[in-house]
Amino acid sequence: MNRNALPPIAGQAAAPTGGCCAHEHEHEHDPHAKQQAPARPPTREAGDPLPLLLHIPAMDCAVEEGQIRRALERFASVRRLRFDLAGRTLGIDAPVQSWDEIAAAIAAAGFEAQRIAARPPAEDRARARRAELWRLLAALAVALGAELIHFLAPPLLAWQLLGMAVAAGAIALSGLAVFRKGLSALRRGQLNINALMSVAVSGAFLIGQWPEAAMVMALYALAELIEARSVERARDAIAGLLALSPPQAELRLADGSWALREAGTIAVGSRVRVKPGERFALDGRVSAGRGAVDQSPVTGESLPVDKQPGDEVYAGSINQSGALEFEVTRPASDSVLARLIQAVEEAQSRRAPTQRFVDRFAAIYTPAVFVLALGVALGMPLLVGWAWSQAVYKALVLLVIACPCALVISTPVTIVSGLAAAARRGILIKGGVHLEQARRLRLIALDKTGTLTEGRPKLVAQQLLSSAQPPDWILGRAQSLASRSDHPVSKALAAGLAAALLPVEDLVAEPGRGLRGRIAGGEFLLANHRWLQERGLCTPTVAALLQAQEAQGRTVSVLADASGPLALFAVADSARASSAAALAELRALGMATAMLSGDNEATARAIAAPLGIARVHAGLLPQDKQDLVARWSAAGPVGMVGDGVNDAPSLAAASLGFSLGGASTDTAKETADVLIMDDDLRKLPETIRLSRRTHAILLQNIALALGIKALFFVLAVFGNASMWMAVFADMGASLLVVFNGLRLLRGVRR
Repeated sequence: MNRNALPPIAGQAAAPTGGCCAHEHEHEHDPHAKQQAPARPPTREAGDPLPLLLHIPAMDCAVEEGQIRRALERFASVRRLRFDLAGRTLGIDAPVQSWDEIAAAIAAAGFEAQRIAARPPAEDRARARRAELWRLLAALAVALGAELIHFLAPPLLAWQLLGMAVAAGAIALSGLAVFRKGLSALRRGQLNINALMSVAVSGAFLIGQWPEAAMVMALYALAELIEARSVERARDAIAGLLALSPPQAELRLADGSWALREAGTIAVGSRVRVKPGERFALDGRVSAGRGAVDQSPVTGESLPVDKQPGDEVYAGSINQSGALEFEVTRPASDSVLARLIQAVEEAQSRRAPTQRFVDRFAAIYTPAVFVLALGVALGMPLLVGWAWSQAVYKALVLLVIACPCALVISTPVTIVSGLAAAARRGILIKGGVHLEQARRLRLIALDKTGTLTEGRPKLVAQQLLSSAQPPDWILGRAQSLASRSDHPVSKALAAGLAAALLPVEDLVAEPGRGLRGRIAGGEFLLANHRWLQERGLCTPTVAALLQAQEAQGRTVSVLADASGPLALFAVADSARASSAAALAELRALGMATAMLSGDNEATARAIAAPLGIARVHAGLLPQDKQDLVARWSAAGPVGMVGDGVNDAPSLAAASLGFSLGGASTDTAKETADVLIMDDDLRKLPETIRLSRRTHAILLQNIALALGIKALFFVLAVFGNASMWMAVFADMGASLLVVFNGLRLLRGVRR
């Protein structure tokens, strides 16, 4: 990706077609609403609605989205669409004069649309989702009541009427939306699974199988909800990214004074000041001051980077020490962080949702069932002399047999069982699509810092360089100096030593160099390589030792006094305890692995080598990681494991994104598809094994459902199949696939 330009606005990718709505979809987000530079898409106001915002009650899955997209394809004036399936809202960027035509086209596609001023608050949407869940659970309970009345009540008219009323109540609670969609599809001449469900449930009810009708509709609607609950996360990820960059910055005015100004109004070339502890609001180049800057939110580097005049700084980074002044080099709309935000949007909108087998099969199965039932009802009396009542009865039996309940339930029950088994093992998988996708992975890319490593620097080596003083005397002075600093390297050094602390006087922190202070009357330095050279204390022997440590990717500090270096200390990030075992298991499963890191080459390879990772890509910005993952994905499904905001674009671009529950940032958790709650990387191969077993059971369930239905189809047409046999064919197949799917709750052993 060109780092000097924002990614292009994602186009309207082809939406899925087919019948069932019970699947997951990554909905598209628009780029942002306030334009800062004429030639670039806006990026700062990700949550602002587009000019036309519509509430579409019947739009809650990717099938409806695809229908609406196709209805709006002819409008060249539509520049951008933003679907929020969970909130049932659609934002449209189009001229005002075309709004009426757009609304008419959506209505012609069978969707009632209402213009609203703003999206409902998140609390209202969450409350509505909870209410929907309780409504469907109530419908399931009412349907169970209808079943009990049917089987236990005496065969009296009053009980029959009561049972029918209870069943009708269950259908009303759970199936009104399905009926609306099914009838709308029939009016437009479309035969999809909603149409078949509507006809099958209506037919079952009319011929007296009202308990079956109620249970089928309740279970189907609940399956729809289960698959739809994990759709909304991109908006929260964008909000988390935006929160990294402060809205204001301290600008130097023409008279030399300083004043807070909105970051979006600050021009390139302006001078901005950032105090210790503050975040950078803009990209720039340091013009005055020295200090350590934590760039991990943007570049993923494990340790803070010392900055001095001439060095680049990025929006979203944290100034840890020393006031810095910098010259703005990019507007707020074109910062590295802004491009990271847009890259997340681009990657998410580019991903096509996985189609379940039922969706693909419905294009053939559903019309075939209608044609077969119609042929039996109309053709058999004419061809073989059946009575019309007998033919209609057999046609209705066929519809009940053909009811896709077993097929529809087989997938969510199996998937939910797999998800539950994963959750019991501390693996949170955000939907069935992702569980199914894991088995297809052939390459796993892993971020280094915080993912393969602990993400916290530790003291890993120390060496005395002088014998003039006892070791405790030297180590005590090193720890006393280090304990007085908040710099992560000093903190790691202090935590790794166990000497007695001594009073330190005249302590001075030299940004980009180290610490200086007086202990017991003598001056001591805790210096980096550069400062040691500047002070003329870096002998050839010491320089060789320093270079040997730095070649392993370690950060080195040297304790020195007026006589010369006294001790050397190396700090580094270390691999997680589970990393080696996890990677070995992945290789045993046939997975290739690669490391992606914002650190330098030496540091990255020092971690990769003992873990057996041969493919190492270092010095990467977020866009670089995303580009690599996107390029690899062209050759096959790729998994990405990351923990930071800087990993969000590559997590979104990957076929499957993994993040760590404890170590990851909120943005990485929201963007990822799989969350490993205890940070144990051995859960990666476990997820893949679970996915493979889930797929095997899914195939078994599909074969069971279709095989049983095919057998009873033959009996219904050429034999003497009765309604109870039709109910058995449907509910019997459903129970079989449910029990088979529940086997996944036992989990998968290594």
